Amino acid sequence: METRCKFWLPKKKRFCANVPLNDSLFCGNHTARSDGEWIPCPIDPSHSVLSENLEGHVRRCPLLKQVESLTNQPFYQKGINAGKEDDHDEIESLGVDGPGDLASSNEPELGALDIVSEMKRNAVYSMTVPNFYKLVEKIESVHESLCKDIRDSYKVTEACGMWIKREVDRKIPFQEKHVMQQVSILGNLEDFGVLKNSEGGERADSGDGNGVPAVVEFGAGRGYLTQMLADCYGIKKVFLVERKSYKLKADRSLRQKERLILQRLRIDIEDLNLNAVESLRGGQYLAIGKHLCGPATDLTLRCCLGEHLQSNIEWRSVNPNLRGLAIATCCHHLCQWKHYINKKYLLELGISKEVFHAITWFTSWAVDADHGANLPDVTDCRPHLESIERKQCGIDDGVEDCVRNMKAVERAVLGFMCKQIIDMGRLMWMKERGLEAEFVKYVPSSVSPENHLLIGRCTNHS
Repeated sequence: METRCKFWLPKKKRFCANVPLNDSLFCGNHTARSDGEWIPCPIDPSHSVLSENLEGHVRRCPLLKQVESLTNQPFYQKGINAGKEDDHDEIESLGVDGPGDLASSNEPELGALDIVSEMKRNAVYSMTVPNFYKLVEKIESVHESLCKDIRDSYKVTEACGMWIKREVDRKIPFQEKHVMQQVSILGNLEDFGVLKNSEGGERADSGDGNGVPAVVEFGAGRGYLTQMLADCYGIKKVFLVERKSYKLKADRSLRQKERLILQRLRIDIEDLNLNAVESLRGGQYLAIGKHLCGPATDLTLRCCLGEHLQSNIEWRSVNPNLRGLAIATCCHHLCQWKHYINKKYLLELGISKEVFHAITWFTSWAVDADHGANLPDVTDCRPHLESIERKQCGIDDGVEDCVRNMKAVERAVLGFMCKQIIDMGRLMWMKERGLEAEFVKYVPSSVSPENHLLIGRCTNHS
């Protein structure tokens, strides 16, 4: 006991078993943090280091070898899909100056706000009450004109019967809500003409039987959407793009499939030059993503359809091998102006960078913990928004008081509207790039409140 750390673990009802540091009663995990300046590690900002130890830490950071290996890959190109912070040409051509009509001239500039949630929150609460309600009216008007034709497209395809009936390896994690979402994503791809039912899935000798020889899953996580695709449609070449490391991945099961080629690319989508992936060149592929959080959707669209900045010259190139894509969007509160794919669309609506910050913060109200899963759909909730009246706030009240007086269902409906407005801009951008595209609700909100799908098919592939 004398050689153990003296930190008491109440849940385990014992002291920590680690060896204490020299001249200390505690181990490194439980020693009080130094009062010195802690700064994020430049190699991996997820952890911090004392400024005086930075030089030594950078030489031995555990992720150093991984970063060096990644930067030497031909498909690594730092920030290739990041987008630009400001589109000066678009702003000038549209005659948009500053925050537009939704902010008064005596309000503080919000252009320097960070993208973090707290700063977006401040962007809303720093508004005047009249401007807050003016923004709510703007959101209602834009949603009514652009988002009224979003249809339900809940699909259950016969090709996924083995998953629906749970006739899969018991070692593979099975959660009904995730299976329902995956089945519907693939069903929508089949309905849209991107996938073909090979009537035998794994028995197919080549992915050509379903029209798609390869699949690239962005934000793949453990890769179980691709697992279903390989099980049910006979895909034979798989690329899983994910920057994090996961346990219990589908990789082991996928590698056991005969003649299936699997490559996991551990890289941020922002830095992925898909055209430089050697084993993907020359063949058609399908791009998919289930719950691509916030800007990851924009990065993926830019990665597949091409809109890059090199030597301060913008160039656009649609990958000729892209057959189609399906992206289930989510976490719109994480969206960032720099990464958003269709700033022109927003600026034409009078939505500036500052207003975009506010709208993305509103989206967090759609799926927060205040309202549970029993809300009616947005299309049935318009009367709730009409009840948001200025008389709810007193003369001396601010925006924070107005928000506090709103009912949970009112905040949720406003949040859903903002999410759909953001996604409609993405849909329009896809269509401008020559895709036949649609934006649908692919599962009921009772399965997942993040239930919208962007789906597209390249018209040069029949």
